[in-house]
Amino acid sequence: MPKFILFVFLCFISFSLKAQTWELGGGVGGAGYMGDLNISNPVKVSGISIGAFVKRNFDGYLSAKLNYTYGIISAADANSSSVQFEQRNLSFTTALSEVGVIGEFNFFEYIPQIGKNIFTPYVFLGVAALTFSPSTVYQGQKYDLSTMATEGQKKPYATTAFSIPYGAGIKYNITGKFTLGFELGYRNPNTDYLDDVSGNYFYSGHNTISEKLSDRSGEKSGVYIGSPGSQRGDGQPRDTYFFTQVTIAFTFLTQKCYYH
Repeated sequence: MPKFILFVFLCFISFSLKAQTWELGGGVGGAGYMGDLNISNPVKVSGISIGAFVKRNFDGYLSAKLNYTYGIISAADANSSSVQFEQRNLSFTTALSEVGVIGEFNFFEYIPQIGKNIFTPYVFLGVAALTFSPSTVYQGQKYDLSTMATEGQKKPYATTAFSIPYGAGIKYNITGKFTLGFELGYRNPNTDYLDDVSGNYFYSGHNTISEKLSDRSGEKSGVYIGSPGSQRGDGQPRDTYFFTQVTIAFTFLTQKCYYH
């Protein structure tokens, strides 16, 4: 994963250095996810996100950017309105760190300061590398779930993944070369372990901490519902996460960049 990120960074920077027009910006907002602990609400924000980007504008419609975003997602069955989820009683918090190359398409020709349109909606699509680190708190102590084998894994699952960012937004030329934007972007990573939940309950017979973290249903009631081999997650092959951000950017441009 580090080699992939370094390769993308070097390729993008070497290309940008040849560019006449480029853009620097950042954003803040929220992060959320859909997965085994949230199967029905695609816009539920559960943590913060912050990001930065460098963008190459090819013309008033097309651009590509190297983007970094850090976010936090979390969920707890104890807060669910579903009786089944509440009984399961699992919880997690995950820090997300994403580097991606993303292409944008503006619906209206957009050139801050010198263009005729002061705003435009846009869509985007790209590819990204992701690292994540699910954890939970049990009896006052924090545990790194990726090393706990809570579903009986023979070895820890990978905490790196590739994902496909896609979404839409709107940008507005607030003054001069400054652009204010708002966007919502979803990601489909090739992992189902953002929340540490994917497969079935297991039983080792040794009363290990992994077993206790696997089935937490009896912490309140004393009755444990996670029978060995029964389904622990939602049966879907992947989790989904999203970032929603307000962004601000400064574009380095001259009329010559676009018209000559």
